[in-house]
Amino acid sequence: MTMQARLRKMLSLHEGRIPHAYQDSLGYWTIGVGHLIDKRKGGRLPEEIIDALLDYDIKAHTRPLYEALPWLHRLDEVRQAVLCDMAFNLGVNGLLKWKNTLRFVEQGDYSRAAAAMRSSLWARQVKSRAVRLVKMMETGQWPKEITDGEGPEV
Repeated sequence: MTMQARLRKMLSLHEGRIPHAYQDSLGYWTIGVGHLIDKRKGGRLPEEIIDALLDYDIKAHTRPLYEALPWLHRLDEVRQAVLCDMAFNLGVNGLLKWKNTLRFVEQGDYSRAAAAMRSSLWARQVKSRAVRLVKMMETGQWPKEITDGEGPEV
């Protein structure tokens, strides 16, 4: 066993391995193995950890989505991303309840799918997210704030 592995094991033993946010013995928010995230003490998550967690979450949401909707692979990248974003937000099971919208998407009737998205309670709740996703569904184009000038944009 390497020193790194032993140190990991020792710190886990001393600090505990907590898979959720918790308050340490001094009341500061912490996660994992004693990783301070409490802003009051300068704690934070490093960008690379945020990206690693996001990549993990993207896989966790998209894998079951593609299993439930095998036709999703046939869509263009932008419309796949719209449904992946919605699954991330609503949960895969939550998105799968959108029977009419998903039927319109599968049929390629993107304007009706967008209209159904626009008129939903979800759209009123998530506001600008819905506006962006509806436009992406309608046009099949990435918005400018996503592409940063690298290709076709909405």
